[in-house]
Amino acid sequence: MRDVAEIVVTGLGVTTAVGQGKEQFARALFAGDHRFAVLRRPGRQLDTRFVGAEIPALTPPARVAARDLRTASLTAQVALTTLEEAWTEAGLDEADPSRVGLVVGGSNVQQRELVQAHDRHRAKPRFLRPGYGMSYLDTDLCALATAAFGIRGMAHTVGGASASGQLAVIEAAEAVASGRVDVCIALGALADVSYWELLALQSMGAMAPEHCADAPEAACRPFDTGHNGFVYGEAGAALVIERRGARPRREHIPYARLAGWSVQLDGNRGPHPSLEGEIRAIRQALGTAGLTPADIDYVNPHGTASPLGDRTEAQALRESGLTRAAVNATKSITGHGLSAAGAVEVVATLLQMRHGRLHPTRNLEEPVDDSLHWVRGTAVEAEMSHCLSLSLGFGGINTALCMSTCESRRA
Repeated sequence: MRDVAEIVVTGLGVTTAVGQGKEQFARALFAGDHRFAVLRRPGRQLDTRFVGAEIPALTPPARVAARDLRTASLTAQVALTTLEEAWTEAGLDEADPSRVGLVVGGSNVQQRELVQAHDRHRAKPRFLRPGYGMSYLDTDLCALATAAFGIRGMAHTVGGASASGQLAVIEAAEAVASGRVDVCIALGALADVSYWELLALQSMGAMAPEHCADAPEAACRPFDTGHNGFVYGEAGAALVIERRGARPRREHIPYARLAGWSVQLDGNRGPHPSLEGEIRAIRQALGTAGLTPADIDYVNPHGTASPLGDRTEAQALRESGLTRAAVNATKSITGHGLSAAGAVEVVATLLQMRHGRLHPTRNLEEPVDDSLHWVRGTAVEAEMSHCLSLSLGFGGINTALCMSTCESRRA
């Protein structure tokens, strides 16, 4: 990578169950709000009671043609809505479209939509609409977004399981740093799971059991000794990344500088975390940024509430020397957005940096590691100059991203 010091974030968009748009999302974070309940969206239940957090009514942007919305999946509608917010804040209507790029984080993100289509047409498959030949592909998200927003520079998807969102941010930063484009949008795509994926994730022990439906508000417990698996949450996020000073701008202070990053693999097909891989990612990201563990004020961890995952990650933070940094868990509020999670959590980190506050960690009553500086039941004020966000994915994927302040600004 090159010119990392000049790579900044100039626009954010976010859509989650607890808030649509940056303002709602930030209020929900600092209040510790949640929307955990038994999942109700069609295609999410069989003879089951899966718990999660679902987005309420959504208003897609006016720039998207009605004919496109009629065939757009929930994933696509959330992507377009979220991208509109980030695009508008960054003033990208004024940018050269041939120098704007898009990286979509996520693969296999429209599974519920596909299951419903299969069920509807199983008896008469030849009545399946021809457009299915394009819409079943994740690249259809790129097509919809580039058509709606006039993006002409580059567009592609990246798959990194639950690290996909942060991987998209890293890929977008590298596209800008390399000079491929002047501006690149990283989009963490909503993973629209069906009962098939939920059944499998629960069977493998990754997801919280169905008895959590008796008290859904207590189901999601990252880093608490009572954790028993992740709780799904619908979400999407978008970040506008550009080289600072590459285009004339109105007065606009970037959210932060992307100071350093790392992607490390474990050489492992399975779902189990790797302490060594997580530590390598942390150390390389810090080294690239020219930072020491003592420089980091705040860590936004992966923190899914998986017993093995939480304990491994806490150990990685401790052994990496990050015991001074404050730590909270965004998934305790939003749930686990799977492919979108890493991007949502980078947005959460940047909003906390701008507001000078750290959100609480819901249900963190007995931390798995007392050596770390947890933010527990209530939001706290904090000055943050350097922050670290971590994302991990099945198949041995570890990513880490360092963010540093540009100028002092408070919302």
